[in-house]
Amino acid sequence: MNKKRKFDYTGVLSSVFAILIGLIVGFIILLICNPKQSAPGFFTILTGAFTHGAKGVGQVFYYSTPIILTGLSVGFAFKTGLFNIGASGQFIVGGFGAVYVGIMCENLGSIHWLAALLAGVLFGAIWGLVPGLLKAFFNVNEVIASIMMNYIGMYGVNWFVKSYKPMFNNIRNESKPVLQTANIPKMGLDKLFPDSSINGGFIIAVLVVILIYLVLDKTAFGYELKAVGYNRDASRYAGINEKKGIVFSMMIAGAISGLAGACLYLAGTGKHIEIVDTLADEGFTGISVALLGLCHPIGILFAGIFIAYLTAGGFYLQLFEFSTEIIDIIVAIIIYFSAFALMVKMLIAKVEKNKGDKKSGLKEPGDAAASKAVSDKKGGIKA
Repeated sequence: MNKKRKFDYTGVLSSVFAILIGLIVGFIILLICNPKQSAPGFFTILTGAFTHGAKGVGQVFYYSTPIILTGLSVGFAFKTGLFNIGASGQFIVGGFGAVYVGIMCENLGSIHWLAALLAGVLFGAIWGLVPGLLKAFFNVNEVIASIMMNYIGMYGVNWFVKSYKPMFNNIRNESKPVLQTANIPKMGLDKLFPDSSINGGFIIAVLVVILIYLVLDKTAFGYELKAVGYNRDASRYAGINEKKGIVFSMMIAGAISGLAGACLYLAGTGKHIEIVDTLADEGFTGISVALLGLCHPIGILFAGIFIAYLTAGGFYLQLFEFSTEIIDIIVAIIIYFSAFALMVKMLIAKVEKNKGDKKSGLKEPGDAAASKAVSDKKGGIKA
C-alpha cells in the first residue's frame, strides 16, 4: 500500500520566518530614515500593488515572469543534485538569441514570436550544456564552470551586439527593438489587467512550472534525474546513465533561464539588451526565489510572485520620500535568511525526533542497539 507523502510544513515555516525577518528589518530601516513616514511607507510596501487595482496586479505578474523562470531553473538543477549559479549567463544568452531572431528574421509572420522564444530556449540550453559536460565527463564543479560561463556570456553578448550594426543602437548603447511580430501576444491578459505591462509570458511561465513539476514527480525521466542527484554511484549500479542525467539537467536548467530572457526582451515593454559590464540581476534573484520556494516548482511560482509583489509595492515608496533601494535591502535579507532555511528545517526536525525518542523511551541512539542485544540474549541468541 502506498503511503501518502507528508506535507513539509517545516520548510514552509522556515520560508515564512525568512520573510518576516526581512520585513521587520525593512521597517526598522524606514523607522531610522524617517520616523514620521515609516508606518505609511511600510503599509505601502505591503499593499502598494493592490492600491492601483488591476494595473498593479498586472505589474506584479509582469515583474514575476522572468524571476519565476530563473528560480525554476535554479530549483530544477538543485532537485537533481546540481547548483546552477549560471542562470544570469543563460538568461542573457537566451535573451540575445530571442532578440537576434526578433530583429533579423522579419519574414516569419505570425509565428515570429514563437520562433524567437524557441531561439532563446535553444541558446540558453547550449549555455547550460557546457558546464553540464564539464561536470559529467571531467568532474569540474558546476558552480565554478557556471560562474565563468556567466561572464563569458555577458561579455560575448555585449561584444556581438555592439559590433553587429543591424542589431546595435549606437545612440542609446543598446540593442535595437525587436519587430512588432516578435513580441509575445497579450493572450487576453491586457483586458483583465488594463494599462499594465503584462503579456502572455506569464501564462508561459505558469505552464512551464506545471510541466517541470510533472516531469520531476510523475515521470521515469524525472526520477532518474533526481536519483543521479542523490547518488551518482548508486544510480550507475542501478543501470542509469549518470553522465547523461547531469548533462540533461544542466541543459534543461539553461533552457528555462534562456526562456526567461526571451520573455523579458519580447514583452513589448521597451526592454533592450544594454551594453553594460554587469550580470543580469534576474539570474541571482532566481536563486532567492528558488530558496524561498524550497526548490519546489509550485513553491517557486508563489515565491516569484511574492518577490515581484514587494518590488511593485516598493516602487511607490518615493511618494513618502524613501529610496526604492530599501526594497532591495528587504529582498537581500530574505535571501540570506532563505539560505538558512535548511538549518531551521533541520533544527525543527531534530526537535521532533527528540520528542519521538522520548515517547518511545530511547534517549540515546545507542539505546536501540542495547535494547536489541537484550532481546537477543533473552531469546538465546549468542553474539
